[in-house]
Amino acid sequence: MMDDTLAVILGGGQGQRLFPLTATRSKPAVPIGGKYRLIDVPVSRCLHAEIRRIFVLTQFNSASLNRHISNTYQLDRFSGGFVEILAAEQTPDNPHWYQGTADAVRQALRHITQHEAQYYLILAGDHLYRMNYAELLDAHRAADADITIAAQPVDAATATQMGIFRFDTDGRIVAFEEKPKADRLAAIERSIPPGATFARHSDEQPFMASMGIYVFSRPVMLELLEREAGHDFGRELIPAALERYRVKPYLYRGYWADVGTIESFYEANVMLGRPAAPFRFWDPNDPIYTHMRGLPGSRLTDCTVRNSIVVEGCYLDRCHVDEAIVGLRSHVRSGTRIVRSVLLGADFYEDGDPLPGVPKLGIGHDVVLERVIVDKNARIGDGARLTNEGGIEHADGDSYYIRGGIIVVPKGGIIAPGTVV
Repeated sequence: MMDDTLAVILGGGQGQRLFPLTATRSKPAVPIGGKYRLIDVPVSRCLHAEIRRIFVLTQFNSASLNRHISNTYQLDRFSGGFVEILAAEQTPDNPHWYQGTADAVRQALRHITQHEAQYYLILAGDHLYRMNYAELLDAHRAADADITIAAQPVDAATATQMGIFRFDTDGRIVAFEEKPKADRLAAIERSIPPGATFARHSDEQPFMASMGIYVFSRPVMLELLEREAGHDFGRELIPAALERYRVKPYLYRGYWADVGTIESFYEANVMLGRPAAPFRFWDPNDPIYTHMRGLPGSRLTDCTVRNSIVVEGCYLDRCHVDEAIVGLRSHVRSGTRIVRSVLLGADFYEDGDPLPGVPKLGIGHDVVLERVIVDKNARIGDGARLTNEGGIEHADGDSYYIRGGIIVVPKGGIIAPGTVV
């Protein structure tokens, strides 16, 4: 069955909620976990399920994503497999960029349909999870479904931020409501049939929410995209399909996070270093793949490191690191304290001294970072203190931003020595 499946990973729009991390890169290319990119998660899941024909659809800042994919996923030329980026392109019959998830697939159909496939697996490029796509596709076939939507049980607070399903007594999806209000949630909960375990997972998580992961049988997707003019799968095409097609849920009970905002991206990273983390990149039997760089092991000199991840190529000198991610080639100098922060690392090692007045690449001496995201190739001068003690929620500063109370130093940003934020 895997040979009959083609995967389409949606790169998303401009990624404004992840700005400034998306100022120079698309969402799937955002680094995570110290050494990976978000795109590595769905691509790795596909490869483990023996799905080896994968398109990635993107239109914003695709250069770094293209470079990462070409350097990482070079499949056997005799297998027929590929991981290929389809960037938005203007054509004589369509001068518009992608207008939404469904519109992106619709515009890419002339490339997608060149490959024979009975099933299309539609995925997002900014989610963190370990779903077994083979089981998802088996469930689609076993239910004789036209469309299968991966669903996760959620509580009432989370349900107001997601698309929520309603079911009939046979477990078929009969309605889909995007981000319902609290009073509407109460009505949805009352409508759940007694004993319908597929519709009510538990008292703590009574609602079933869409994860934005879809399986379409080929003729259904082609017909739906042609008949319906809507731009988005979740808001328009899926609700329109409910009366005409068999739309079934696939219950996923594992960890899942949408890391499409600065706050969710930060929480997902900091969580990785904790002993009981619900998700981890390392698994000897089910690894997440990424670009192999051949960097040396990290060197730590008289440091204190707790509940953190320090990846390869780093040099930490007499510093304190607590609940943090320290990315590739990071240089953290003596006297520095890094708490609940995310360092994305650097793309290169600095050879020699920088220009006069410019701090050295990495984190300087006697720096304090707390609840900070430091993007790649940033320079934090000696004695800087980035802690947001004033509790500011949103601000645009000089070489930094604050989003959701989290300080973000952009890629290549320079924080002058002694700066206090």
